[in-house]
Formats: sequence, structure tokens, C-alpha cells
Amino acid sequence: MLVELLVGLLTFFIILDFVYKRRRHVMIKEAGIRGPTPLPILGNVLVLVGNTRAGVFGLMEKLTKTYGKVVRMWMGNHCVLFIRDAKYFEDIFKSQQLIAKNNLYDLLSGWLGQGLLLSTGPKWFSRRKIITPTFHFKILEEFVEVFDQQSHVMVKTLMDKADGKTIVRMFPKVCLMALDIITETAMGVKVNAQEHPEFAYAKAVTETSTIMSDRFMKPFDRFDGYFRIFNNKKYHQLQNSIKVMHDFTDKVIAERRDSLQKSIENGTYQAGSNTDEMGIKKRMAFLDVLLQSTVGGKPLTNMDIREEVDTFMFEGHDTTTSGICFTLYLLSRHPEIQQKVLEEIHTIIGDDKEKPVTMKDLNDLKYLDCVIKESLRLYPPVPMIGRVTEQDVVINGVTLPANTNITLLMYAAMRDPDYFPRPDEFLPERFMDTEEAKKINPFAYVPFSAGPRNCIGQKFAQTEMKSTISKMVRHFELLPLGEEVKLVMNLILRSETDVQLGLRPRK
Repeated sequence: MLVELLVGLLTFFIILDFVYKRRRHVMIKEAGIRGPTPLPILGNVLVLVGNTRAGVFGLMEKLTKTYGKVVRMWMGNHCVLFIRDAKYFEDIFKSQQLIAKNNLYDLLSGWLGQGLLLSTGPKWFSRRKIITPTFHFKILEEFVEVFDQQSHVMVKTLMDKADGKTIVRMFPKVCLMALDIITETAMGVKVNAQEHPEFAYAKAVTETSTIMSDRFMKPFDRFDGYFRIFNNKKYHQLQNSIKVMHDFTDKVIAERRDSLQKSIENGTYQAGSNTDEMGIKKRMAFLDVLLQSTVGGKPLTNMDIREEVDTFMFEGHDTTTSGICFTLYLLSRHPEIQQKVLEEIHTIIGDDKEKPVTMKDLNDLKYLDCVIKESLRLYPPVPMIGRVTEQDVVINGVTLPANTNITLLMYAAMRDPDYFPRPDEFLPERFMDTEEAKKINPFAYVPFSAGPRNCIGQKFAQTEMKSTISKMVRHFELLPLGEEVKLVMNLILRSETDVQLGLRPRK
């Protein structure tokens, strides 16, 4: 009797699964999109069993070679499309209907809340409207001083390793520098993380990113209940790390709000002022803008502000760390390109290694700009992003059904030989102001995403990268020492071997 009951229940769930998926399955098949044969109920989950953060790139390469530039997968009852075709990218990025993130991003909500990265609809629109002015070029110009100062601190800490023989692992060094930059520019506080490498916030970010990335790769770990029971130790590590970050952010917000309130009470406050009570010019931190902003006439709550600050802290230091490290790595492996960068720096900035850079200097480093663009093409800090269709949408001439998760494989599209000849070679000249450069499909090159949900901080990131990389090249010859990179997905793009190179002081 029990066997018959179990068979009956199994049959019922298989039929229910078939009916629930049928419409999406038919529409995607009619669109000519293929994928591995799914099992009832489970779909293609078994394809991902045993997958790792390092193995995901090989798996996606294998699937797209087998089934084409758009691949259909079923993760249980979730339909997922993996897309590396720039023709699809254009319609997706331009669409006003495709701005909601897919369900994987829900894993980040315990950390980032519903900030700019995760929110959608009116909340996203109002927050984007508030935050956009904080990236005005005049404000960025004031941040150049911070970029220059903190990269100088990093250079000093690296001097004792710059003997031309020692292998230097760059990721931890650059990460602390980027954290010093982002806390000062976003929150208006100095934490001196480079001088205190055990800074709790930095360790919490690293631990959280690693655990979250593992959950992304393992389909069953994505379920909170399963993860809490079968990975209880990691679950508690994650919760503790998030608490460390939230406590730090909450403390700074409370102190800055208290300071703002006191200035209002004693009559020294002026909305939008960028001078202190002594009349001395000060920088307007991202947090200050949020504290003085309103939505519908009401100020943002501390929780509202924490969502945005945490989001900016994550996106503004981990991603730039990745971009800077991989660019330094490529320069160390291509001495002829490194020499061109050095010559341009001498032409624009001069031979004085201690001279502070200005925004004009950085804007005039055109060849370095091409070097960074090419590095971001080969090693995009955010290699893939997700969307979900909330209704039927037409993309590249085919109709995709509602409730379809989309993962855009941007790293794969940017190595597509259909758009980039000799795609695996480091060729900064391809981005110079030439006829060939003008022919590059703008939606084939999307390291900062595109459309209404593009990266709001891309100018900030590019300026920080230019400042840091030019500082490193001014002071050191970058040498091809250590292991080659082995890519791994860790929320942002990293290397299993870190980013290794050698340094020799320039005379």
C-alpha cells in the first residue's frame, strides 16, 4: 500500500511539474533555444552538482559550444537561459521591462538589503535619482586626492618586497587600499586598513564573498533551510561576518547623522554646503548626500541608508580591486605595453614620482585608458549578471516567456571572435581612436553593464584604476614572476593563485 501511495504521489508531482513548465518549455523550443535534456522535477540540477567556483567558466564554455550562444537549463522549476550573444545583450540592456534581477541575487539580500543593486520599481528609480549626482565629475575631481594618497600608501608598503626577485601577491594589498579609498569617499571616515591588515571589516567582506560564491555554485545550498542544516558552520560564519559589516556601517551612520543634527541645532548647517564650521572646504561623502536626501518629503531612515552604503562599499572596493590587479598582471606579462604606459606617464605627468596627479592628468592618459579597457575585456570584475522576465518579452526577434531567469555571460561575449579578432590576446590598440575601434559593437563590450541599470560608479572605478595603476608604474617595474592566473568566480572575478608578479623600483 505504501509503495502504491509513493508511486501515486511521484506520478502526481511529475504531471504537476510538466504542466507548470509546459508553456515556458514550448515557447523556448519555438524560439530555437536548446539545452541538455531535463529530468522530471529536478530539471538539469545534476549538471551543476560538484561544480566549483573555478569550474563554472569551463562548464559554461562546454554548454555554449554544444548548444549555441544561448543555452536553456532547468534548475528545478526555474528556467534559466545562459546567454553570450551580444545580439541578445542589446535588447536586454535597453529594455525597460528587464530591469529586475534574477532569483540568485536574493542570496545577497541579508547583506545588502534592497539597495540599488537589488531593488526594482519605484524604489530603485527614486534611489538612483538620489545617488546619480554623487558621481558628478566635480565631486569625482575632489576624490582624486584620496585615490592618489591611498595608492601612495600602498606603494610605500610594497617597497620592502621590491627587490626584483620576491613574488608579490597583489590582491590583499590592493584590496586594503581600495577599502581605504571607499570608506573615505563613501562614508567620510578613515580606517587605515593598509596599516592594519587585520581590520575586521575587510576580513568580513572576504569571508562573506567566498561563502556566497560557493552557494551560487551549489544549487541545493541556495535554499536557506538546506544551507543552515547541512552547512551549519558556514551559515554561522556568514551571519557573523554580515553582523560585523552592519555594525560598522550602523556606527558610522549614527555618528554622521548625530553630527548633522547638531549642526542643524546650532545653526551652522547649510544644505549642500561643502565647507565645515571653520569655512574650510571639505569633501561631500556619499553618506552625507544620503543623510541630506528625502523621498516624498521624508528623510531616508538609517536602514535605507545602510542598504545603499553597504551596496556601494561592496561594489566600490571588490570590483576595483579585481580590475586593478588583473591590469597590473597583464602589464607585468607585456613589458612592451608597460613601457608605452610609462612613456605616456612621463609625457603627461612628468618624471617626478612624488608629484600628485590631477583629474586632468588622468583624463590625458589616453593609452592607459585603452590598456584598462582591454584588461576589463579579458578579465571583467563582474563576469556575469542576471535578470528575470516578469512578463513575456521579445528579445532579438524571439519571444521569451515570463518567469525566465537570464544569466548574461559577459566575460564570454567579450572574448567572442565574431566581435574581437584574436580575442585572447592583450591588444590595447584595439580601443584606440581608429576605424576598427569604432566598429566594435558597444553591446559586445559591457564590463560595466549597459542601459538603465548600468554601473552608476563606473567613472569612479575607472578614475581610481587609472590613478592607482599609473602610481604603480611610476614607482615600479612590474615583472612576470610567480604563477599564472587561474580564474575563479567569487562574486567578482578573482584568481585561485591570487595575482602574482614581481616589483623592481624605478630609478
